[in-house]
Amino acid sequence: MSRIEEFHDRARAALDRVHYDYYAGGCGAETALADNERAFAELALLPRVLRGNDRRDTGVALLGDRASLPVVVSPTAFHRLAHPDGERATARAAARAGTVLVTSMAATVAVADVVAAARAVRADAAVWFQVSFHPDDDVTTALVRRAAKAGCTALVVTVDTPVFGRRTRDERNGFHDLPPDLAPENLRDLPGTPPGGTLPIAMSPEFTWRHLRRLRDLTHLPVVLKGVLHPADARTAVDEGADAVWVSNHGGRQLDAAPGAVRALPRVAAAVAGRVPVLLDGGVRSGADVAAALALGATAVGVGRPVLWGLAADGEAGVRDVIELLRADFDHVLALCGGRGPADLTADMVVTRAWPPAGPDERAGQGR
Repeated sequence: MSRIEEFHDRARAALDRVHYDYYAGGCGAETALADNERAFAELALLPRVLRGNDRRDTGVALLGDRASLPVVVSPTAFHRLAHPDGERATARAAARAGTVLVTSMAATVAVADVVAAARAVRADAAVWFQVSFHPDDDVTTALVRRAAKAGCTALVVTVDTPVFGRRTRDERNGFHDLPPDLAPENLRDLPGTPPGGTLPIAMSPEFTWRHLRRLRDLTHLPVVLKGVLHPADARTAVDEGADAVWVSNHGGRQLDAAPGAVRALPRVAAAVAGRVPVLLDGGVRSGADVAAALALGATAVGVGRPVLWGLAADGEAGVRDVIELLRADFDHVLALCGGRGPADLTADMVVTRAWPPAGPDERAGQGR
């Protein structure tokens, strides 16, 4: 059992069963959820040797921010279901680790307080804000301006939610709202709400690239499109001014027919062709997973559920431990693969576990 799995088991024991299912579950039969990890398990790495890589730097540049490792904290909702400090604890842990936190529009701590918690640890801590288009343009505008005022350094726009995914476990458990003492604080005091009131999370299939253009006109912040799986959408995103593309199947929580995210990564990376950074999340559980994703074209990966397991198991310290486990494991894999840094991981180093044996001509040359 890996240390990440140990955190999962501790979190499962600590959490209310309904809340555990909310974090752990996916949509439908949870095929896409399972395929995120299965897709990584099918990959293997061909190490390079004698590369003189005694000195390694795991850091990456991301939209003007610097992360000390190519792992960022993906946006996930409702951290205070896992721990009383919620997103504040996650923010402090990410800041201490020197990596980017993407805080969710559906956070149970307001974005200004999340940024303040991170910057209390490190003045230049990078916090990005995840936002979804709201049917009321004024609400989207207010959220974008709120994030900029709070000091966020990028916007991550979720684009794979035209409608809510059918979350099997939540439907079975009847989990459709937060406990009375918690709320999605970023949705408080927005246009259309009474003073102190919160809006429900709203989705709509009416959104088009026009809405992205409008959002780009609202802000000077870099804009990341999250939830891209098709290479044609990746090309359009770049053409429409997106500053980065994030490959994701929403953690298996939207379309159960979607592939594991890393299966889509090579074609998206090829479509983007280095014009903007590519991120990926879904199923990253080890340093080898990080290395494989980088070799296949990602600039960095995001982790969501492992962070929640750390938070539920041990608060801020648990989140920090999860990030540091991934850092140490990635550095170890990088060393074994002959790399000095993330850029040394290339697509020719990735094969499948079903990699075919050498053909007759290759076998004939092996004894030379």
